[in-house]
Amino acid sequence: MNHPVLVSVDVLAAWMGLDRTDYSLPDEHTVQVRTRMLADQLPTQPEGFVAPTPVPEPGRLVIWDVRWSATDPTQNHESYRQGHLPGAVYVSMTSHLAGHGAPTVGRHPLPDPAKFTDAVRMLGLNDDDTVVVYDAGASSAAARAWWLLRYAGKHEVYVLDGGLEAWRDADLPLHAGEVLPRIGSAYLSWGKMPVVDTEDIPAFVQNDGILLDARAVERYTGEREPIDPVAGHIPSALSAPGADLTDASGKFYPADQLREYFARHGVQPSSAVTAYCGSGVTASKTVLGLALAGFDGALYPGSWSAWSSSRDHPVATGQAPGQMPADL
Repeated sequence: MNHPVLVSVDVLAAWMGLDRTDYSLPDEHTVQVRTRMLADQLPTQPEGFVAPTPVPEPGRLVIWDVRWSATDPTQNHESYRQGHLPGAVYVSMTSHLAGHGAPTVGRHPLPDPAKFTDAVRMLGLNDDDTVVVYDAGASSAAARAWWLLRYAGKHEVYVLDGGLEAWRDADLPLHAGEVLPRIGSAYLSWGKMPVVDTEDIPAFVQNDGILLDARAVERYTGEREPIDPVAGHIPSALSAPGADLTDASGKFYPADQLREYFARHGVQPSSAVTAYCGSGVTASKTVLGLALAGFDGALYPGSWSAWSSSRDHPVATGQAPGQMPADL
């Protein structure tokens, strides 16, 4: 996958027409001139990052704040209201980016296509928009929004590298309160990114597919399980924590370093790779990391919460991957 997946703070600020000399935003009369002038001044971007030009047309830049964490309840709608990127719309993980169902489909199953279409329209999305998504963590929640929009056929979707903290570190302005977008009219086309479902997992690994577990190491080994009732990992899965893909500031490591990282897990250009986590959120970050490194990767949306919901599914513990039983 060679399509850019990240946008830098500098490029997004230029697209927004933010003049750092006075931190002002352009008005409708100056937006085209200012954004293009600022974008033209920027250097060539690193591999996997979208170029500064062409600049999105006026009114065609949509920014989503996907503030969410499974372990930090302060990453919520209220924290968004206290300070977000100018013009950013709050997106709810549970209401907008996930469906609901039985335990067998996991904690954050994919939303119903029609409901997701309604949701993105309410969030202001139109067909020709460029979307930038960010969160206040290390881009796991933002990656879920990125993956879901790509799965639904949107191409011009980028994760803000470093998220909210990178924006703050650049001393760029934040706005408080709520942004209420004008209702959009986007049409989506479901199924544009590869997925692997629970029933596909045994055959996938038995046919030499590489299954990456994006959870923390202690959850992989079964030493600690803070969320799901069963501890351990899917037999044959390799531990590849999503946290390994970003540095201490939450920015993704360069593409060449990520290629080396995934190569240590056996990933080559011809490899079939699937990522899972607890509920399909952090694994989306792994799919994004694979894309940044130039690899294609599938998502197992149900992830461990779906796999471990059935007593019929084998569980491995410890640091060794284990082996998927041949009779599954």
